[in-house]
Amino acid sequence: MAGPNTLLTKTFNAGGAITKYRLLKIGAADDAVIEAVGVTAPIVGVSSETVASGDRIDVDMAGLLEVELGGTVARGDYLTATAAGKAVKAAPAAGANNDVAGVAMASGVIGDIINVLMTPGRIQG
Repeated sequence: MAGPNTLLTKTFNAGGAITKYRLLKIGAADDAVIEAVGVTAPIVGVSSETVASGDRIDVDMAGLLEVELGGTVARGDYLTATAAGKAVKAAPAAGANNDVAGVAMASGVIGDIINVLMTPGRIQG
């Protein structure tokens, strides 16, 4: 599998402890990010490192990015976040929405690190 191809990286403050390869959302302050916590968290990027709360963190926001899986996904699945910021297949119920990070570029299982084509958005079941 090819490695990441980051097109945009921005530095933020960590609004909490953040683990490498996790999906991130905007935190309580304009210049802060935290791990995304579920399917209704608008995802803005992926953590490039593990940091403590209050530390500065480089967030990869566009490109082909590496994420850790929280479940089984197939190549081509839209990915959303678990409560711990790991990537899982988005599967919204009828009439419900899921915020998504992008499209899985490889199949994998829980704990795998795969590439995701970062295309944040929202899908409806």
